[in-house]
Order: sequence, then structure tokens, then C-alpha cells
Amino acid sequence: MNFNLSGRTVLVTGATGGIGKETARELARLGARVWVVGRNAQKTADAAREVGAAGHLVADLSELREVRRLAAEFRERGERLDVLVNNAGAFYAERQETREGVEMTWALNHLAPFLLTRELLPLLRESRHGRVVTVSSAAHAQGRMRWDDPEFRRGYRGWAAYAQSKLANVLFARELARREPGLLSNSLHPGLVRTGFAHNNGGLVDRVWGVIDRFGITPQEGARTSIRLAADPSLLVSGRYFSQERLAKEAPQARDDEAAARLWALSEAYVGG
Repeated sequence: MNFNLSGRTVLVTGATGGIGKETARELARLGARVWVVGRNAQKTADAAREVGAAGHLVADLSELREVRRLAAEFRERGERLDVLVNNAGAFYAERQETREGVEMTWALNHLAPFLLTRELLPLLRESRHGRVVTVSSAAHAQGRMRWDDPEFRRGYRGWAAYAQSKLANVLFARELARREPGLLSNSLHPGLVRTGFAHNNGGLVDRVWGVIDRFGITPQEGARTSIRLAADPSLLVSGRYFSQERLAKEAPQARDDEAAARLWALSEAYVGG
């Protein structure tokens, strides 16, 4: 890729490893002023130096208070913002709750990008090149919105919770595009990538994903769609879903505009309107 991002500022979450780190690295190489976000202070600082980032911010994005603090800290630095890459996410085989009492998958994979984007919208609106890139997954096709129990307080299943969160990513990107016609908002499937996905669970889950990883693509390859959505000046569509750097067909439940609007309202209720 040979786009020119001189003068653009990009914020990438989940950028201490995997496709987030490679996305940040390539966008910096293309001339962007890149800020990386991670949970661990030392790893985030090291990643920022390694990829040539302009700076780094530390936050546990599973906590809504931390998301708000992160956004406020970025705004206070007086930076512009042209592109937000919502990359952070995880899979939890067993049900966990954040310190704020929210189920972890729902909090980190959906509420965090929703709230961070909302908090940074004033900056994105000021940009002539405002873009929001949200990393979803082909798993969204297996997702169903549990409107009466999105946190799986009853009958938790790790994959079902993950698939629901990835469906929420696609619906969020779609509704954001409708609400903010001055921005480009798209979601994507990065592919099956060797990133250590799901290894945080240990045990059998760790071993199974260790085998699956052998068939995955590299993080550099997995980052290509995120990079194109963030940087390609010829890409002017919004509210769509991409895979392998191209437009792809979402699952039927991800093209439901009523569900997208309903999800937005539900998310506002969680984070506070």
C-alpha cells in the first residue's frame, strides 16, 4: 500500500500486538501521526516506540470510566483526529464481569468502541477525512442479539457472546454511518489471523486455538483491510462490511436497520445518554 497520510492523525486501540500493532506500524509508515492505545503501560510504550507512533495512551477499555478518561486525555492534548481504529477485543470462554459489573465480552468488544467513538465524535467531525474503522469478524454471521439479556446472565456460552458482540460491531458501524453522514464508518473481518486470539483463556481453549493458529494468516496480512479502510482515498462508501480488502456481504441480521437503531439506543442506556 502506498497511500499518503501526511497530516492525518490516527488513534488505534489494542495496538500492543497482533493486527492492531501492524495497523499502527503501517499507518505510521504511510505518514500518519499515530497514537496507540493499550492496557499494559510498558507494553504500550514499547509498541509505540517500535512502530514509530507519535504517542501512546494507557487504558483498560473494558471499564467505561477508563474509556471516558482515555477520550478526555486525548482531547486535552489538543490533537486533531482523522481516523479512529476500534481494534481492541477478546474472547472469554467463561463468563466474567468487569469491576463495573458488566459482562466482559459485551463491555470490551461492543460498549468500549461505542463509547470511545461517541466521546471522540467532535474531533472526527472537524476532520475533512473523518473515518471510523471497527474490527468485527465473520463470526457475526453466527450472532443473535439477545435484547433481553445481552450480558448472558442466563446460560452463558463464550462463542455465542463473542458472535453477538461481533454482530453488534457491524450494526454499530452501520448506524454510525447513518447518523454521521460526514464520516466514513465501516466494519471488517480481518481473517483468521495468528495473533494469540483466545489464548487468554488457558486450558483446552488455549490448546485448541493453538492448533487453529497453524492455519491462520500473519498479523501483517490480517491488518491489510483495516489499513485500507483507514487510508485509501478512493474508498468512499460508508456503513458497509469488508473482508480481504473488498466489500463483502454481511449476514442478514447485520443488515437490519431497525436492529441497528435499537442497538444504538440500548448502548446509550448502558453508557448514559
